[in-house]
Amino acid sequence: MKKSVHQSLWRWICGRILALAIGSVIIIALCMWLRYAVQNFWVLHHMPAPVRDEFLALKENPQLNPSRFHDIVDTWWGLSYSTPSIASADWIMVAVLVLVMIPFIVIMGLRYARPLALQFSRLRDAADEVTLGQFGSQAELVKEAPEEMVRFASDFNSMTRQLARYDRELRASHVAMAHELRSPLTAAIGRLQGMLDGVFEPSEAQLGMVMKQLQYLSRLTDELHLLSLADAGQLTLTLQPVSLAELLNERAAWLKPLADSAGLTITVTASTPSMFIGDAFRLGQVFTVLMENALRYGRRDGHLSIVLQQQHNLYRIDFADDGPGVTADFLPLMFERFTRAETSRARHSGGSGLGLSIARAICHAHGGSISASLPEKGGLKVSISLPTDATE
Repeated sequence: MKKSVHQSLWRWICGRILALAIGSVIIIALCMWLRYAVQNFWVLHHMPAPVRDEFLALKENPQLNPSRFHDIVDTWWGLSYSTPSIASADWIMVAVLVLVMIPFIVIMGLRYARPLALQFSRLRDAADEVTLGQFGSQAELVKEAPEEMVRFASDFNSMTRQLARYDRELRASHVAMAHELRSPLTAAIGRLQGMLDGVFEPSEAQLGMVMKQLQYLSRLTDELHLLSLADAGQLTLTLQPVSLAELLNERAAWLKPLADSAGLTITVTASTPSMFIGDAFRLGQVFTVLMENALRYGRRDGHLSIVLQQQHNLYRIDFADDGPGVTADFLPLMFERFTRAETSRARHSGGSGLGLSIARAICHAHGGSISASLPEKGGLKVSISLPTDATE
């Protein structure tokens, strides 16, 4: 795992505060020492050699002749050098250094704090854009900012990307939903209006056409309601022990008359008892959707192979047909709402474009997943994975 190049916020702040404080003290002390060293060197350099030798000897032990020691200091360094006064050169030097260091500390403090403030500023600007509806706005990352801020900005950018994707999907879903709902409703209203105007005879056949459209509309609203519950995490499951093999055989037997009429052969192969704790009704919906898709979009006199097997801690169920399949570009979109392949998926075939979305929602609610692939031999394979530990 790559080590982060950013410091934590606590270390980032403490490091800069300590650097300013310690650096300021060191600079003041260094300046005081330099002043003393320069003055001492200047005086000793201009002092006569005999006096300098005498002073250096007394400096080692001033008690030998205190009056002579102070006489040399007062003569060469000046009376003010040893005068205990607030106006002495040392205190003046300290005051000057403090006045110089205050702007330095302020400037360096602002400079050190700039990455943190800049990262906050960019996050604020991006948040303002999101507030105005630009959900894909990104906050630029500041390299020198602390780790928490960089991670926060990265998470913010991921969130806005998700928001932008959800917004696009929501807009597209609303348009498709309006279109899907309008079609049967318009057909039913047009047929009833025709009967009221005398264009159509109000016969049983005509009323049956209206009923068919209304039934389609009712089914569509039920499917949308189920997906809304799944999106909100409120999809209720009635959990009970269920044999996946028995459920697959039951669904295949239920659809056998339709399969026979379409010339489709359905075979179920199960190599394990496959007991699972789940909602038999909802799982049956998933299996029915996948079998109906093979009936609706597979080739005439084709074959649907359903294989159930256990792989480590998963039950894997593969639905493989030998129909025309779909294009590779369509695979990532198969489980989105109201999506149909241009060549093989159409409303006239009876699909609402929600079946696979419902299957995905139910699989996720059971802690599983669903995916699609294109086998080398052709056709389409849809695979379901369910956790075996759910049986506990």
